[in-house]
Amino acid sequence: MEKYECPCGYIYRPEEGDPDNGIPPGTAFADLPEDWVCPLCGVKKADFYINE
Repeated sequence: MEKYECPCGYIYRPEEGDPDNGIPPGTAFADLPEDWVCPLCGVKKADFYINE
């Protein structure tokens, strides 16, 4: 699966999700709520980029 990186360095891994913020493992980046933000710095989902 692709990984998505925030400019701050946080990496969203779909296989791990973001359980601390209610996002279960297996949640694709495209399926994250539009109001989801980086748990480290608060950057919006739109500012993440693909990290292969």
